[in-house]
Amino acid sequence: MKDLFSPYTIKGLELKNRVVMPPMCQYSVDKKDGVATDWHYIHYVSRAVGGAGFIMIEMTDVEPDGRISDFDLGLWSDEQIPALKRIVDACHSYGAKVGIQIAHAGRKAEDAEVPVAPSAIAFDENSKQPRALTTEEVKGLVEKFRAAVARAVKAGFDSIEIHGAHGYLIHQFHSPLTNKREDKYGKDLTLFGREIIQAAKGEMSQDMPLLMRISAKEYVEGGYGIKESIAFAKEYQKAGVDMFDISSGGEGPIAAWGRPGTHAAYQVPLAKDIKEALDIPVMAVGRLDDPILANAVIGNEEADLVAVGRGMLRNPYWSLEAASKLRKETAIPTQYTTGF
Repeated sequence: MKDLFSPYTIKGLELKNRVVMPPMCQYSVDKKDGVATDWHYIHYVSRAVGGAGFIMIEMTDVEPDGRISDFDLGLWSDEQIPALKRIVDACHSYGAKVGIQIAHAGRKAEDAEVPVAPSAIAFDENSKQPRALTTEEVKGLVEKFRAAVARAVKAGFDSIEIHGAHGYLIHQFHSPLTNKREDKYGKDLTLFGREIIQAAKGEMSQDMPLLMRISAKEYVEGGYGIKESIAFAKEYQKAGVDMFDISSGGEGPIAAWGRPGTHAAYQVPLAKDIKEALDIPVMAVGRLDDPILANAVIGNEEADLVAVGRGMLRNPYWSLEAASKLRKETAIPTQYTTGF
């Protein structure tokens, strides 16, 4: 019987349990050079010590103006590889596998002098006015994603996640709300994302799984819902996605009538719908901090992995505490055994 602490394998990625630390921006690159710091090292490695099976490094950007803020991580330069490799190697030594989320913020790049987007539509009245990318620039960004993935592979990551959610650039391309282009990237809303997926796969070994985070539902007037996200996810699956990380929202100011749920597990039904419609593994995320609830998501086969965000921000040892509460066996560092 499957549970939160049963092992999980997808392609060549073998996880000791199904607990995931999701990507959560730390905004901690003080030098603004995109290079991971000691904060990032301690932040991620402590969760590996704390028993998480799979750790996803936060949104890491393909170019300087693709960052949400200038304090974000980057992989646009080979100089950014060593600091990430140090984190990966340390996490491996404590039994965790490590992925990295590769992204571009598009119109939500707060510190870019002029953000770029599929179309010149601002996020809201308080955001900078973006300019629309030319067709050649879009093609160039696909290559920047490719180069970032190649650097991630050199750093030793076990998996790559492409960020296609939360109103960032790939999401902006596949949403009719933000893509009003008249070129091929406007006529086929998933083309940009598919090209990035195919470029990434070209840099990865065949046994290395490619994940993609999507917003399965938008919360603004005229936004898409689960029917539409199933349709575009199928296109991304055909292009090479091995697992979807199911979130929602982020595309614009939330309409009062469409406000997302604040209850526990509010996004799990979306993950279940994608899993069943595509017959593909999924990761559930969003208010799953209660170990009993997280365990039920796996036991009920609503998702294959469970990401615990806020819970792990509060407690690096959430996984060990969860195993204790659920009375499941897990490896506890020798130095901590008297605590359990």
